Amino acid sequence: MSEDPRATTLTTERLILRAQQERDAEVFHQLWTERDERVPPHRRIDAEGHPTVADIADSIRGGDSHARPGLLTVVLRESDAVIGYCGVVFDDDDRPELAFELLSAVHNRGYATEAGRAVIAWARDAGYPRLWASVWDWNLASRRALEKLGFAETGTIVKESAHGRSLLTVREPGD
Repeated sequence: MSEDPRATTLTTERLILRAQQERDAEVFHQLWTERDERVPPHRRIDAEGHPTVADIADSIRGGDSHARPGLLTVVLRESDAVIGYCGVVFDDDDRPELAFELLSAVHNRGYATEAGRAVIAWARDAGYPRLWASVWDWNLASRRALEKLGFAETGTIVKESAHGRSLLTVREPGD
């Protein structure tokens, strides 16, 4: 992108999307603990309890495999509570991909759609009018959020495993 997403702060009616901070690690760790059992093991807490809050804080501070530099922390404006992340990362084919994950306690309130709209507008302004997103076939809530954001399923299966099928969606310029 033309500018470092970590230097960006986006605001919406109810949310602030800002650079990740070490203190966000506790909420990001909670996201790891809440993940559906169908999520592949490398994206869940392992038998030794990793990643720990400290592991995640280290990744925010200095960067390791748990860090995703294009992801912004999603904060409720009213309470300053961290509820998850949303942003643009690049997939294995170097495509800009919208990614989001919010605490289960705030699901079904439109926050993912609201955060996604802000990130889409920012990405368009930064020179990325077309965005992709992959989503597990069983993750109906995320599929609905992506549909509301103008993403269409392409019919391409990115990955297929015992955990399900990961579907590729795309949002074309002007959608």
